[in-house]
Amino acid sequence: MYAIIATGGKQYKVSEGDVLKVEKLNAATGDTVTFDQVVAVSDNGLKVGADVANATVSATVVGEGKGKKVIVYKYKRKTGYHKKNGHRQPYTQVKIEKINA
Repeated sequence: MYAIIATGGKQYKVSEGDVLKVEKLNAATGDTVTFDQVVAVSDNGLKVGADVANATVSATVVGEGKGKKVIVYKYKRKTGYHKKNGHRQPYTQVKIEKINA
């Protein structure tokens, strides 16, 4: 059984017991979060649309952190202009506990 949830502008395919990194959530370690934007649920056939209108996915927050550094480098030729910048995207690591379909 799996579900497709939407959070942080992205969609994730999750099953019970999965641990995944999502965009930073406003929750502390050990808290339980509920994802109510469920796009699809597969359990003896795929259900979408009105069939999953009240489906939810429960997860526990495992931890928080920052992703790998991404280098942003701006450069314009012949003018001597260059600028180097780095970015680390914050994330929340969650463990999927239950799919309520």
